[in-house]
Amino acid sequence: MARKADPNNMSFLDHVEELRWALIRSLIGIFIGAIIAFIAKDFIFNTIIFGPIKRNFVTYEVFCNIGRFLGFESEFCDPNFNFIIQSREMSDLFSAHIWTSITVGFVVAFPWVLWQVWQFIAPGLKANERKYSKGFIGISSLLFFIGVVFGYYVIAPLSVHFMLTYELSDMVETQPSLQSYIAYIRASALASGILFELPIIIYFLTKVGLATPEGMRKYRKFALVAVLVIAAVITPPDVASQVIVAIPVLILYEISIYISKFVLKRDARRKRKLNTT
Repeated sequence: MARKADPNNMSFLDHVEELRWALIRSLIGIFIGAIIAFIAKDFIFNTIIFGPIKRNFVTYEVFCNIGRFLGFESEFCDPNFNFIIQSREMSDLFSAHIWTSITVGFVVAFPWVLWQVWQFIAPGLKANERKYSKGFIGISSLLFFIGVVFGYYVIAPLSVHFMLTYELSDMVETQPSLQSYIAYIRASALASGILFELPIIIYFLTKVGLATPEGMRKYRKFALVAVLVIAAVITPPDVASQVIVAIPVLILYEISIYISKFVLKRDARRKRKLNTT
């Protein structure tokens, strides 16, 4: 059991001990989530992991209906997934099962991991800052889950559709490996989840003086280029997919500017109150 030390009278080793237990509790939460995902193998793989290669996947139906509404027949209406996913190594199936379960466990336990991080850093904050812990956990988790859902339902199917229907020559047949396919799905979901944490990152950068609304407005053009580069990395190399990914990230960037402005105004009000008392 971890002992509770006085946060105002803790040595360096006490802080290390607290960090160790925070990491242990975080890993326990991820491990429990991974066990549940491991047991729910059929649902995790047949419904979630292999969902984007099914012709009736909801994203393809939505894009198909949008195309018909605009007056043309989209390739998403009947994606030609004429391939099989191959397992090329003896350990591929079991390895994919284990690592996918761990990934799902991390996603499911993300709020718990955030709580442990907050429990570790909260003693070093002021009392009026600690009261925002519930809001921090809730908003961060919500943004992460929205990002994961966006990555899974938008980025992943766009990437899969482009990569698996792209033709180079009649002499070349696409037969993706299990590991490469799962890596696409995992990267799309997790990368989007992390990108959607941008407002939270800006909040803390503003608190420590590394970000200001003026600076973010000044470097908005560079941020746009960075967002487009990130979108190009995590999406197939076509303009439409990159724009679809870039739009929500740019919206989050604009929201982050107002968050930075709000933080600075709130801190300025607190300083004025302290100076008048």
